[in-house]
Amino acid sequence: MLLKPGSWLPSLFSDRYLHADRSHVNISIIGPGRAGGALAIAAAQAGHRITSVEGRNSDAVARLRALVPITSGTPDLRIIAVSDDAIAQVAEVLANEHDPAPTVHVSGAMATTLLAPIAAHGVQVGSLHPLQTLPDAQRGAQRLDGAWMAITADEPLRGILHGFAASLGCHPFDLTDDAKPLYHAGAAAVANYTLTTLDLALALFEAAGVPFEAARPLIEATVANAFELGPAGALTGPVARGDTVTVALQLDAIRRQVPQAEALFVDLARSTARLAGTSDAIDGVLA
Repeated sequence: MLLKPGSWLPSLFSDRYLHADRSHVNISIIGPGRAGGALAIAAAQAGHRITSVEGRNSDAVARLRALVPITSGTPDLRIIAVSDDAIAQVAEVLANEHDPAPTVHVSGAMATTLLAPIAAHGVQVGSLHPLQTLPDAQRGAQRLDGAWMAITADEPLRGILHGFAASLGCHPFDLTDDAKPLYHAGAAAVANYTLTTLDLALALFEAAGVPFEAARPLIEATVANAFELGPAGALTGPVARGDTVTVALQLDAIRRQVPQAEALFVDLARSTARLAGTSDAIDGVLA
């Protein structure tokens, strides 16, 4: 028999849970991968109780269960941490279970409407997305401390998720469903396109016989400058100065010694020139 909408609210959203950053929450994890594993480990370390870990990969489930204590009980929050294309299917399965716990997914791109089959039973739904790279469960759990976390939910679930995020050491912020695609594109640009640029730098340093480690202080200072001055204000170097002689010298060396890097170098130089306002000078050299 289905629960009536709101019939479970008084017990779940009591004063105890409205201050989730200072209390224990019973959490069920669906999806034992990097995100689910990182959240489970971090939650357990913060004093929350993991009531269950579920997933299709039995080996991954077993590995995560070995890393976090499992305490039997009724979950106060279900976290769906599966691939984006599997969220709707998991929601359909959970909708047929007699478990009224509020449910969230961890996708930064997908709308909370994917959980509509669950919401149809009067259960509040939402999403939380850690704005952090999670290479594996254990390192991911460590990196959650200090990370920002996007929250999409109405009250009272919104308050619960803000408290939960804060208990993990995260900085929660609200994000609407319609803003998610752009937000996630920005996150992808930071997490992936930065690495593409660094891989280009690695290839050029190696060709010059310089260890990539030598670039660490420069990389760290550049990132710091970007947050202090803004990306455009932090620009330095020949493209930003409109120094066509130096850019031509660089491009000639790349064409001769690392030709596979030319296309990306040229594309990045053009984009940087547009940002710096030096396209009139630089574009001619890159032709």
